[in-house]
Amino acid sequence: MPAARLGPREWLALAALPGLGAGALAELAAREPAWPDGWLAILPPRCASALRLWLDHPARSPLTAEVEARLAWVAEADDRHLLYPGHPAWPELLSQIPDPPPLLWAWGDLAALEPPRLAMVGSRRATREGLTNAGAFARELAGRGWCVVSGMALGIDAAAQQAALDAGGASVAVLGCGVDVVYPPRHHRLHQRLREPGGLLLAEHPPGTPARAGFFPRRNRIVTGLSCGVLVVEAAEQSGSLVSARLAGEQGREVFALPGSLHNPQARGCLRLIRQGAVLVREVDDILAELTQWAGIALAPSAAAAEAPGGPESPGSSSDPLLRWLSGSPTPADTLVGLTGLDVAECQRRLLALELEGQAARVAGGWVRLSAP
Repeated sequence: MPAARLGPREWLALAALPGLGAGALAELAAREPAWPDGWLAILPPRCASALRLWLDHPARSPLTAEVEARLAWVAEADDRHLLYPGHPAWPELLSQIPDPPPLLWAWGDLAALEPPRLAMVGSRRATREGLTNAGAFARELAGRGWCVVSGMALGIDAAAQQAALDAGGASVAVLGCGVDVVYPPRHHRLHQRLREPGGLLLAEHPPGTPARAGFFPRRNRIVTGLSCGVLVVEAAEQSGSLVSARLAGEQGREVFALPGSLHNPQARGCLRLIRQGAVLVREVDDILAELTQWAGIALAPSAAAAEAPGGPESPGSSSDPLLRWLSGSPTPADTLVGLTGLDVAECQRRLLALELEGQAARVAGGWVRLSAP
């Protein structure tokens, strides 16, 4: 059984092995060892012994109590989830980064992961102008079908996420603690809102894990890795947001920055990013113009379904949800694979079926949705 087909119990046991950190576990999983013999062969001796004990004598293994406790937390409510490679809601974009998390704890609405995602980050000590800009961009992105990803931090993060949710859009918060820990404490209401429809809390740390300074740089790689790009709204020259921008560049994501006054210390980081090649942004269209491969999915799923010719309410039309990711702008097949979580063969099969039905066509640059005759 390759790594991508392991279930939650197996992933939890691997994550609980002594001395095996998330980075090492992700590296081993990338080798797709067979379960369990392949794992036993490549694990460090101490970890292999612990896993063997759990497999052969679970009642004697200290892993058993931890695994069962984690599964019990998930089972307590329908909106609690454990995501891992192979899970239907696993964000495939994360599998493309150099050091993906081996698993993610999720609390909230998994549908928040369905739209295309843009990270928005910035200063914790934001100016009024910065907060206003964060809210305005987040609202428009939400209105155009994009999910805003951030870290629920003070300042820009919280302003962007709250605005996206208030606009009826989606927002995902990646935490540097357990998903059930409110940090910073003053964001109790936002934490609650992110557990309601449209919102989602994610963390690579198990529930109950307190916030620690060392967790936040690691958290940032997930914020950017989940996203097509990152928009830095406001940042000082030594801001952690510049770390997020660097990570995004290393992950092959687009980096965007809002310009600001030369006299505003919270704008100097953005100006520095622009000097280094970040895209200068004045409006949302400046972002979407750079993300051309995502242009076909800028509408929210509900709006796309309502406006699409031959939509799901039309008798005899195709109800394949793949249609909602297509529009008049070409979308590459590999992009559709990443968005939908389908494997390549299944995605191609469904695209060909839609082509035969006259619903879609292959053109230069990808696939488009056809208008009704």
